[in-house]
Amino acid sequence: MLKQNGRAAVVVPDNVLFEGGAGETIRRKLLQECDVHTLLRLPTGLFYAQGVKANVIFFDKKPASETPWTKKLWIYDLRTNMHFTLKTDPLKREDLDEFVKCYNVANRHSRKATFGEKNPDGRWRAYSYDELAARDKASLDIFWLKDESLSESDNLPSPDIIALEIVEDLEAALAQFREIAGDLNGNGV
Repeated sequence: MLKQNGRAAVVVPDNVLFEGGAGETIRRKLLQECDVHTLLRLPTGLFYAQGVKANVIFFDKKPASETPWTKKLWIYDLRTNMHFTLKTDPLKREDLDEFVKCYNVANRHSRKATFGEKNPDGRWRAYSYDELAARDKASLDIFWLKDESLSESDNLPSPDIIALEIVEDLEAALAQFREIAGDLNGNGV
């Protein structure tokens, strides 16, 4: 539905990036017919239910072509080893500053990776169309940073902090459900 040369940024859950069948067909078509230039991997629970991972796909619609319009997909990982909560440590605008700088709106074609041999913790890197098309099911679920929380239990916060964060998240979710229930019933709860 996007007009030719139109631009879009679409929020999608993780499964859209890797599921087979129709998902794969849509990804391949999108990579072919649009310039899919940026993917922002978001922290868990920002746009969907707590625990659901989301991403923002940035692309430009292009005219018909025999060759794919996507040449290079730049990915910024704002998820791995990042810790945000709904109440005590919510995502703030300044948390996106590095992404905005890397995105380089002034000249998208002169982007520079922050990930490399000298910086294995860099959150910004590119993949060519050929690399994407060769992946199983043209999966765009790509990550390269080592998730410290999975490999080193020493990095975990103390149990009392974890318990408090769980309580805060549950209370925030309950408050949202109360608001929704009130709206559905036509009265505030």
